[in-house]
Amino acid sequence: MDFLAFSLSGFDDFLLYFGLSIVFVAAFLAIYTLVTPYSEIQLIREGNAAAAASISGTLIGYVLPLASAVTHSINPWDMMLWAAIALVVQLLVFLAVRLFLPDLTRQITDGKVAAGVFLGAVSLAAGILNAACMTY
Repeated sequence: MDFLAFSLSGFDDFLLYFGLSIVFVAAFLAIYTLVTPYSEIQLIREGNAAAAASISGTLIGYVLPLASAVTHSINPWDMMLWAAIALVVQLLVFLAVRLFLPDLTRQITDGKVAAGVFLGAVSLAAGILNAACMTY
């Protein structure tokens, strides 16, 4: 029985970090969809694969550094700071890709999968690098 109690001793920390992570993912999705000039959710409901690819890559690109922030943080405040930094990085990635491909938003709304896959891949790559850099 002591083993079970010992194993579950970190459950409150699990709930705290998992809850904070869910809040940050929801906040990220809300902010990201406000920044983009199109409604990813509506486009996905209409079967737009480009929108699905872009938001999927972006979401994974955010969750990877978020997971790294949880893993490496020394307390919840530290985790929240790095989660916010990861959020800003993903927003900057979107803006950078828009500079590189000025008609990106039209291509995604038109369902051009290549544009969505490219944005998703760049977002994922940035997320991997972002997570790797959080090794403090």
